[in-house]
Amino acid sequence: MTNTDKVQNVCGLKREDFQTRIDGKETDLYILRNEVGNEVAITNYGGALVAIMVPDKHGNLANVIQGHDNIQDVVNSPEPYLSTLVGRYGNRIAKGKFQLHGKEYSLPINNGPNSLHGGKKGFNAKVWDALQMNDNTLVLNYTSAYGEEGFSGELKTTVIYTFSNDNELVIEYMAKTNKKTVINLTSHGFFSLAGIANPTPSIENLECEINADYYLPIDEVSIPTGEIRFVKDTPFDFRTPKTIGQDIDADHEQIKNGAGYDHCFVLNKREEGELSFAARIMEPTTGRTMEVYTTEPGVQLYTDNWADGYKGQHGATFPRRSGICFEAQHFPDSPNHPYFPSVVLNPGEQYKQKTIYKFGTIA
Repeated sequence: MTNTDKVQNVCGLKREDFQTRIDGKETDLYILRNEVGNEVAITNYGGALVAIMVPDKHGNLANVIQGHDNIQDVVNSPEPYLSTLVGRYGNRIAKGKFQLHGKEYSLPINNGPNSLHGGKKGFNAKVWDALQMNDNTLVLNYTSAYGEEGFSGELKTTVIYTFSNDNELVIEYMAKTNKKTVINLTSHGFFSLAGIANPTPSIENLECEINADYYLPIDEVSIPTGEIRFVKDTPFDFRTPKTIGQDIDADHEQIKNGAGYDHCFVLNKREEGELSFAARIMEPTTGRTMEVYTTEPGVQLYTDNWADGYKGQHGATFPRRSGICFEAQHFPDSPNHPYFPSVVLNPGEQYKQKTIYKFGTIA
């Protein structure tokens, strides 16, 4: 680490509380600082974001992402994907099965009848090799072995976190394989722009805008039906800003299927792979804002519909709908929907993704 122990972390986290050995590898805490005095704290266990310290409209710093304050709680969290990296395949694959080069692959079933977020021990539960390059850049590497969690090919993955002086958390992903495989990486940040607390406030008064004319409806077990549906005249129309709470409990089949919002939005793009605006939220009490930009074709909006008030960092608690997730990704169950954007990665190709979470304030 480039940080000396003499520097007091504004997040209040202690490096030694994150240091242990898991699967023979060392875990640690890494603090990224920018020149305006804000911080991002990350552990190399699952690449979990454990703090994002940014100011409100009065200049008061608070942690706006849900996390834990020691490695044991990260490992044993009631929410195993709490602000972690997710892979090899973010989101769901129906019945854990898909066909690739004429062969059927079977993945672990860990979410109803489906495989979720890479299986029973995905990238969220791995110790990544970490190198802090400077005060604001952390590089994580993980090699997923051939056959891990049922996936083909050895997958070498690099994730770079950068925290800019403009309060942009930039996450860049790169991966290569030695055999044809499928890949869908994301970061599962649970954002709480009001600041985590006991209890952490509801997200329902957040004003939200999503740059998407279409979304993917899901069945009763959260698998896309295959339809790509227009958002107009539905609870999924965030093309002009509205509060999250306005339609979150609407009498609508899709809201019932997701127990709230747990749906992939098809982002408006001029061209495939362009880095473009995806979403924006504003928290009215603090004036904090967050904008999302991504090269990915979709973003999963998840409104923390299953949390039960479990404990988090520094005595904070996380009730139902106290966090909001914008998981930039390819579409759920894409291997089983040939007309969805391809998630196949071939040998000799490089998987690349860039997603930015930009924090700000309005008066």
